[in-house]
Amino acid sequence: MAQHFKPQRVALAYSGGLDTSCIIPWLVETYGCEVIAVVADVGQGARELEGIEEKALRSGATKCVVRDLRPVFLRDFVFPMAITGAVYEGRYLLGTSIARPIIAQAQVEAALEERCDALSHGCTGKGNDQVRFESAFAALAPHLPVIAPWRLWNLRSREQMLDYLKVRSIPCAASAEKIYSRDANIWHISHEGGDLEDPWKAPPEDVWMLTTDPRRAPESGAEVTISFRGGFPTALDGVPMDGVSLLDGLNRLGGAHGVGRIDLVENRLVGMKSRGAYETPGGTILMEALRGLEQLCYDRDTLQWRQRLALEFARLVYEGTWFTPLREVLWAGAREAAKVLDGDVRVRLYKGTATIAGRRSPNSLYSQDFATFGEDEVYDQTHAEGFIRLFALPARIRALRDATALAQTQSPRAAKEKATR
Repeated sequence: MAQHFKPQRVALAYSGGLDTSCIIPWLVETYGCEVIAVVADVGQGARELEGIEEKALRSGATKCVVRDLRPVFLRDFVFPMAITGAVYEGRYLLGTSIARPIIAQAQVEAALEERCDALSHGCTGKGNDQVRFESAFAALAPHLPVIAPWRLWNLRSREQMLDYLKVRSIPCAASAEKIYSRDANIWHISHEGGDLEDPWKAPPEDVWMLTTDPRRAPESGAEVTISFRGGFPTALDGVPMDGVSLLDGLNRLGGAHGVGRIDLVENRLVGMKSRGAYETPGGTILMEALRGLEQLCYDRDTLQWRQRLALEFARLVYEGTWFTPLREVLWAGAREAAKVLDGDVRVRLYKGTATIAGRRSPNSLYSQDFATFGEDEVYDQTHAEGFIRLFALPARIRALRDATALAQTQSPRAAKEKATR
């Protein structure tokens, strides 16, 4: 977005951190516009949200709109993603990625309500989030121009940004000594920067905020039973709960037992690698439970399809292409398959691990009568011979063909013909 563009009212995705605290006065000074700060509560916690409206107004915003998105975030974004089994590069449970489409959606809705003529965000030109936000904007409000200050202004360091605010007497809790860059929501918290930029160094203990060091977790461990309906979690230990309460409970329990720590060097969408530490205690437990329920309820072909789907769905979430026909089609298939995912799964938590201890479902395809190693009257083992012969038929045909060809090359006639050439 060129700086000669002169918007009248800009809707800014506002977090209250250093970047967006600078962006509000920069937008006002650069364009002479009004700024509507849009705050999305996706479960980042009371500390980050405390006094955020006053902070936005003191920074120069005309208005601050705060939206509690937690229930919708879980119902329409997080839990569907979990049902698909989406995990990026085998480890990352997509905590930051999955929050971006709903934040962008809320920002667009607020922009339209407030009659804004432009959108803005605080994403840097190196990260994935700029793509995620602007892809969502393109799908939801293609007529609204996007202003990305990090691609326009001359502020290049934390110190410069702090000086920028100091000169304008704008308060900010940030400091030049800040070590890590963090992003939090009800699903996870991510940590980048500081010592984490050296992939040879182990994450320092001061990185972690949600989880106990697994070495210091209780020796007794714990168990939790999660109930599901159509793949969506509905209760903990038999107590019905809404999604927010349920995940809050899993986060506390998983965190106490050191569950959900990930140290990952990942491939960013923009091409570079980055190293991050992630904590997803409740999400790790939930994902483990869902996979346990699938083991009972999905037939082989459906399970293998779901596993392939997980890779594609993770890519779509990571790349920010949530509001696309492909994502909708993939979720429609996953939702249909998940209709059988009713039941309970017991998960054992012990020193950083979450493992299935038991599962049951009214839709289970598991039959002890068929699977038993003991005597049974429902399975005639002699039937296996015919099945194996048919199953191995391609290999048998190929072997017979090769044997015939070899015999022909070694026959006396073939040898005589070869000698006369």
